Amino acid sequence: MMDEQQLIQLIKNALQEDIGDGDHSTLASIDAGAKGKAVLKIKEDGVLAGMAVAEKIFGYMQPGMVFTAFKRDGDLMTNGETAFEVSASVHTILQAERLVLNCMQRMSGIASLTHQYTQLLKGFHTRLLDTRKTTPGFRLLEKEAVRIGGGINHRFGLYDMIMLKDNHIDFCGGIEPAIRKAHAYVQQHKPGMKIEVETRNLADVQKVMATGLIDRIMLDNFSPNQVTEALQLIGKKYETEASGGINLSNLVEYAATGVDYISSGAVIHQARSLDLSLKAVII
Repeated sequence: MMDEQQLIQLIKNALQEDIGDGDHSTLASIDAGAKGKAVLKIKEDGVLAGMAVAEKIFGYMQPGMVFTAFKRDGDLMTNGETAFEVSASVHTILQAERLVLNCMQRMSGIASLTHQYTQLLKGFHTRLLDTRKTTPGFRLLEKEAVRIGGGINHRFGLYDMIMLKDNHIDFCGGIEPAIRKAHAYVQQHKPGMKIEVETRNLADVQKVMATGLIDRIMLDNFSPNQVTEALQLIGKKYETEASGGINLSNLVEYAATGVDYISSGAVIHQARSLDLSLKAVII
């Protein structure tokens, strides 16, 4: 679940970015005391995401508002349905409108694409991971959308897992010294933190197996056949993750290898925002 303090900070920053010194369109045309009602209309099929975020946005702006949900995060949605109704100050509704839509449209697109991936993985041992290939400042919501769509969040940032990628390895002088240094660092500074190491070929996998001291091996840009060979070397000793060039067209082929995880940046950076609209209810 999302960290509430991080979510509130994201909302504050986004509202400041959008409203600045005032929503002058609303200030110029709507009485300050006017109350109103609006509904979130679904205009495209997919997986709904961002309901909890929308409620938090309205609640942050006006604690006394009334938010009535007709659907939940993760529900399948179809064109023509209504997701929620909000009763609040008209100023609140108009000032929150764009932020709510930006969040829900983006999150629903990510959740819908993630759902396509996870549906293909049904029946396989393999699970889908996201990556750090996210929009700066919006990672919290993009990773939450992956979770809603059925995926699993990989590390959130550089601070919650050690991942020795190609540049770490090259700058350090090789896989073996990089692993040994990372292991010593964890023992001294971050006991219990997991270490993952990226491998680029089977020779790299053999070096990792000879060195040990890690938790997960990433098989980067391996073909399905190469993944199968690598898994034969690794056995069940370490967690395994396939990454690089994996998409909807070849996902099943990779899952059939038996790899533990497949990580995909595409579920976030290739997702298309879905069509939603917030409409005033005129009585």
